Amino acid sequence: MAKPGLLLCLLVVAAALLLVASAKKSGDVSALQIGVKYKPESCSISAHKGDRVKVHYRGTLTDGTVFDSSYERGDPIEFELGTGQVIKGWDQGILGMCIGEKRKLKIPSKLGYGDQGSPPTIPGGATLIFDTELVAVNGEPSSKSDEDVADSDL
Repeated sequence: MAKPGLLLCLLVVAAALLLVASAKKSGDVSALQIGVKYKPESCSISAHKGDRVKVHYRGTLTDGTVFDSSYERGDPIEFELGTGQVIKGWDQGILGMCIGEKRKLKIPSKLGYGDQGSPPTIPGGATLIFDTELVAVNGEPSSKSDEDVADSDL
């Protein structure tokens, strides 16, 4: 027969493991979360469905592991917005961004890579976090007049 002290010890260890497992998933989200980190004062061009956009990004898992980054390559991704060329969380999260705007997108698994993930870097069911910056829309980078307007407001 097991000693009561041993059983209590096992119970405490099991509870601690459950807490660690649930804490590991605490960064998960169930809906797309969009945080605006920087927005230019002037926004003459913003991203709409069907626009060809260029976006710099850094993608991380909820534990902080970086799985991809265009910044390190010096090469922003270019795609047609709202047409399924990227994950759904991006098609939704980039809409309405101004050139030069920076957003943090927290994307639930269902709007990312789902239960299958994208092995070997993205596990199934993963919430994805992207720091994004809209670089250009339809070949138009931030215009000089936008910068002049922003500078004159200082």
